Amino acid sequence: MSTQIHGLHHVTAIAGKAQTNLEFYAGVLGLRLVKRSVNQDDPTTYHLFYADAEGRPGTDLTFFPWEQLAPSRKGVGLSVEVQLAVPEGSLDFWGERLERYGVRLGHPEVRFGEKALPFRDPDGLEVALVETPSRVFTPWERSEVPESRQIRGLHGARIWERDLLATATFLTETLGFQAAGREGGWSRFSLDGGGSGKFVDLKELPNLHRGQWGTGSIHHLAWRVAGPEEELELRARIEAAGRRPTPPIDRFWFKSVYFTEPGGALFELATDGPGFSVDEDPARLGESLVLPPWLEPRRAEIEAALPELHLPYAPQPTP
Repeated sequence: MSTQIHGLHHVTAIAGKAQTNLEFYAGVLGLRLVKRSVNQDDPTTYHLFYADAEGRPGTDLTFFPWEQLAPSRKGVGLSVEVQLAVPEGSLDFWGERLERYGVRLGHPEVRFGEKALPFRDPDGLEVALVETPSRVFTPWERSEVPESRQIRGLHGARIWERDLLATATFLTETLGFQAAGREGGWSRFSLDGGGSGKFVDLKELPNLHRGQWGTGSIHHLAWRVAGPEEELELRARIEAAGRRPTPPIDRFWFKSVYFTEPGGALFELATDGPGFSVDEDPARLGESLVLPPWLEPRRAEIEAALPELHLPYAPQPTP
């Protein structure tokens, strides 16, 4: 297979209140807000992007704060958890920090040989911190989390499926994944040699109801391609597999193609460039509302519809 995706580019989820989301991800988790923009298909809501200091592809967790939505209904056909990479030996630090802020922690686990700490964010989104050997990332010097403990980027994601075989076949025969083992009812599929940021886990639940988007759910998983040429080659393969991908869509910071995998979870192909510094000084990323050029004529209208966001981000710990 000449072209394949290279790992996770970003994961996008649905939040409730934008301010609460900002305080949790930039304050409690210490990620950098690298882009403050709007959902380009619904400019009345923010699109908030959190990542490492550079906004490097593969470190980026993003949110649509749709406060009016009902909570999500977990079920098959949805991505059900995002995993974030943290340094080896840091889970005790993270467990203590999250508990101080009143976060709902799950029980520590070992998954495919890696230590993991699951928890839920303020909207109920399922997240897991997973210890992993060092990987490329740029620390955020203004983070409230020490550099030696900072989140390194996206580690992986999990999806519930009604029919494991259909999705597994699509992943391996169309997108270039390889089967990488089974454990505890989960089947892992990896990319580009595997490792942190280069896998997805599937669990088959044939009798479960279908999931439904809402606050606290993952909206889509975006997968990295180097550039438009790779994206078009993969798009052709996806179309040949009967998945009806969208045409490439210019998101200004990257180009996107959207499609559903056979089980129904929404996927995206996203190019590595041009990146978040194309329209902002790298030292000032995320400090002001940034719109793609085609939305600039509507700036006054858009700003009037958005709630104010207040910095600094960190809430006070629970007494």
